[in-house]
Amino acid sequence: MARIRSFDKGTQSIRPHDSLVDCFHNTIIDSNGDTLLHLSTFGSDYRKSAPKSSQSLQIDVTMAAQLLEVIYEAFPSLAPKSTDPFPNGGGSDSGTGGDSPIYSQLAKQLGADE
Repeated sequence: MARIRSFDKGTQSIRPHDSLVDCFHNTIIDSNGDTLLHLSTFGSDYRKSAPKSSQSLQIDVTMAAQLLEVIYEAFPSLAPKSTDPFPNGGGSDSGTGGDSPIYSQLAKQLGADE
């Protein structure tokens, strides 16, 4: 039942957990008008009492960005692939840049392609 204020690499001795739990997510707006992602986990199937929220976390957009970095570091295959800034193989020295989407858009705006 806490709002995350930082992410740092841990040093404690840990091991994989034996049980699985469900996690529900919601978005809410705080008193400043900022969006928060709210995550609630519920007790495992082996819990003796009725199901109830056992832990909840909230993250704002800054912490979400940091969490994405942590996730991409742990699971590199999930990271967005960088794209070639020159999709037609041309570099910045390729003359007029006639095939460049940016050049085409600017040419239209400036009336140079008429």
